[in-house]
Amino acid sequence: MASPVEDPHPVTDAAPRTRRSFAAAEPAAWLIGVACVVTFGVLHVDRVLGARYEVARFAALQAREPLTTSTPDLTLWEPKRIAAWRSALRTPGPASIGVLRIPKFGLEVPVLPGTDEVTLDRGVGHIDDTAVPGTDGNIGIAGHRDGFFRGLKDIGVGDVIELETHHGKEVYRVQRTWVVSPDDVSVLDATPTRSLTLVTCYPFYFVGPAPERFIVRAERP
Repeated sequence: MASPVEDPHPVTDAAPRTRRSFAAAEPAAWLIGVACVVTFGVLHVDRVLGARYEVARFAALQAREPLTTSTPDLTLWEPKRIAAWRSALRTPGPASIGVLRIPKFGLEVPVLPGTDEVTLDRGVGHIDDTAVPGTDGNIGIAGHRDGFFRGLKDIGVGDVIELETHHGKEVYRVQRTWVVSPDDVSVLDATPTRSLTLVTCYPFYFVGPAPERFIVRAERP
């Protein structure tokens, strides 16, 4: 009598058990993912609203006790930027939220909320969603390379940058400078310590829209 032939692929219930395990785990994974997204969203909204509150509070203080600056040195400015600056001064704009000073090349400029064209013609602009001047984190400030930030071409490690707000005056020292592409926004990421990031177009004397960005990172000693 012939012996029975064993089935090389016996049917077991392992596969159904595995499918049941995956099916049971899937809702939990979705819940964890949703919780992470919600948590990130809440933290982001809280940071944005906090920054906007600080800007509004500084504006109210500025209305009562304005932070003043001297007339800028226009020696290195491009003629079209000088004309744009003079035109911007005749246009009503927001109050400054601080004053930026770089003693090395005599810069003293108001820090204004936002980075639209008129704002950057009038002064330098606080970059949205970065730490507000006078608070902890990475404070992002942008300026034109052919105007207020022309002097950054000569800045170096160790140079002093002063930032005055209604909280008082803070002193920073340059830690490094480097060049990035326009879409590299990682330079504005939050930092664990109070830091200052200046952003302008690069090269400084490029004719036409500049292809890169020059970055200055400074920290408090």
